Amino acid sequence: MPRDARAPDPRRALGQRGEDLVARWYETGGYEILDRNWRRREGELDLILGRGRTVVFCEVKTRTSNRFGAPVEAITRVKQQRIRTLAARWLAERRLGGRDLRFDVASVMVARGTEPVVEVIEGAF
Repeated sequence: MPRDARAPDPRRALGQRGEDLVARWYETGGYEILDRNWRRREGELDLILGRGRTVVFCEVKTRTSNRFGAPVEAITRVKQQRIRTLAARWLAERRLGGRDLRFDVASVMVARGTEPVVEVIEGAF
């Protein structure tokens, strides 16, 4: 039976839930959300946050199990380079030079029957 085009994509919903949890984690730590799901042809930046003179680009990976490895293992060197390139473009479009930059990776584990676990690796790459 074909999926209804209007039916929600469970993977997308899971990813959105993870991003919401990570955004809340940063807000609790005094960060301001500057942008979310910023997309360009070359890719997407999940969360862009600011605190003081620091701009943080956070890649969020959400999983329901470690069956295919830990979420952070999905951030390859190629993915890191793509994020850096997109970050430079985001900064240029907003004319935000002279800021301290940090690239974080957030891992969210949403296992059935348990509370979600959020782990943020600050300065991951």
